Amino acid sequence: MKLTKMQAIKITLMLLLLLTGLTVPLQLQAAQMQVIVCIKCHLSLPAKLSQPVKLWEKSIHSEHGINCSNCHGGDILDSANAMNPDRGFKGKPVPTAIPALCGGCHMGVMKHYILSAHGRALGKGGPTCVTCHGSHQVVKASLDLINQKNCTACHTYQKAKVIKQAMLKTEGMLMAIDNRIKVLKSQGVLTDTLEKRLFALRNRFHAMYHSLDVNKIKLESVHIQDELKRTNGVAGVGTSQTTGILAIGGALLAAALFHLIRKNLD
Repeated sequence: MKLTKMQAIKITLMLLLLLTGLTVPLQLQAAQMQVIVCIKCHLSLPAKLSQPVKLWEKSIHSEHGINCSNCHGGDILDSANAMNPDRGFKGKPVPTAIPALCGGCHMGVMKHYILSAHGRALGKGGPTCVTCHGSHQVVKASLDLINQKNCTACHTYQKAKVIKQAMLKTEGMLMAIDNRIKVLKSQGVLTDTLEKRLFALRNRFHAMYHSLDVNKIKLESVHIQDELKRTNGVAGVGTSQTTGILAIGGALLAAALFHLIRKNLD
């Protein structure tokens, strides 16, 4: 029995969805943005009020699906209640509330920050999370944020430079393993365990900086480097040749089915 063109298209689409595991984060993110009333409203307002949305769209928060309500509260799906306190709307947080707000997700960072010189100066002119990371165009955490321009806005760069130097080797190791994961994934290797391990170590490493304790950072960097060396062995990760063979087999199966469907249509 010959397939109609529409039936062939449906079968092909179903096959592609099965083989890709329904992983379409960018399309889903775009769809989510279409229904967030805060975004639709603010983009229609003058520059001062629309700029935050444009900055957020380029942020690491946007990339990971963190939207307006995660920080400001309110109902992002109902324009009538978007700014209703009964729906949790908080508006713009006061500076002293920012560490606790960000700490709701970044608990390790907040723990170190609160005990640091920065944390002890909270409410007395000291920096908060947004001082270095920004409020809407939040960038991915990296050592690039520790620089002379940022630090000398409040004090000299000397201590920050020492801390950055102590962290350079570990950061390089993190980046090397991250690149290795990309290569493994391109070869059809399952890297979930390795990715989770690297994510945990990176978070622990970046959180530790916020203590501003040079000796602690140097000592902990050595421990993390040892763990990264063990992690780099990919021990316990599902990295067998079978995985790669299955990935190749799936691609060949898709090609074969597509060929049969096309032949049926001819």
